[in-house]
Amino acid sequence: MDALPRRGTTKLAIVGAGAVGSTLAYAALMRGTARTVALLDVNRSKVEAEVLDLQHGMMFIPPAEILGSDDIEVCRDADVVAITAGAKQQPGQTRIDLAEATVGLTRKILPGLLEVAPNAVYIMVTNPVDIVTYAAQKISGLPTERVFGSGTVLDSSRLRAAIALHCGVAVGNVHAYIAGEHGDSELPLWSSATIGGVPLLDWRGVGGLPLDAAARERIAKDVVDSAYRIIAGKGATNYAVGLAATRIIEAVLKDEHRVLTVSSKLDDYYGIGDVCLSVPSVIDRRGVAGVLEVPLSQEELAGLRASADSMRAVQRQFGL
Repeated sequence: MDALPRRGTTKLAIVGAGAVGSTLAYAALMRGTARTVALLDVNRSKVEAEVLDLQHGMMFIPPAEILGSDDIEVCRDADVVAITAGAKQQPGQTRIDLAEATVGLTRKILPGLLEVAPNAVYIMVTNPVDIVTYAAQKISGLPTERVFGSGTVLDSSRLRAAIALHCGVAVGNVHAYIAGEHGDSELPLWSSATIGGVPLLDWRGVGGLPLDAAARERIAKDVVDSAYRIIAGKGATNYAVGLAATRIIEAVLKDEHRVLTVSSKLDDYYGIGDVCLSVPSVIDRRGVAGVLEVPLSQEELAGLRASADSMRAVQRQFGL
């Protein structure tokens, strides 16, 4: 079955008009990601206000239709459904603390979405994303490639930005991935990272500083802690995650075959299975077309397995 209906226009449905959902709608409209952007939220006055605000900027963006409602019909025939609705992460609260409420919400809303958008690719953009993606996979019964999470796409972007800043190079010339959980057990894949084709572990600096073990440890810690710092300061992360999710959605709608570290259900990935984790994956109109078995050091493989064990322990807590 094709993931996308055969028609000339594209439709993105966003479930949840909070900080992330409304920012995602704004980013998608600014970038011309889809011809129709539809927002769904239980708070009717909130979603109508967000849509009105977005509509007032229509003359400054690529042509698009902007819809919003508390009625699930607004999502009908969507090509991609991005689910951002979930419990809000409070300062000091881990993503795992959010699991129970968000998994419960997913159980409630997903069946109705499947009725109105049966051919869509479903992207979970709510925390804890790996647990919620695993739950959505079970609840929906859809093929694994059509239900996945935003994973560590944002974390990988944070990692590349930090490396670029430290080394004095453009972020576009840095290729490095964060794998595993989108959370405390995530890990940078240093052994496969490069800067302009130079293996990162061999980088000696060009006007910048060498990326020694101490610098790598500091950067990895900053990547993990950055969301907590942002939440403590302003209550939510929304801009970068909105951009990251938009980039994933574009890879689907434009059939880009782009490599992104989304969270999907793994099946014997270096012996790891029955868990949703982020690894470099090829994204196209089908969703997750495949995962890449990037070379891993023994330390990285052990870290990835530990991350998988951590996620499975949470899955068991919720009977998944």
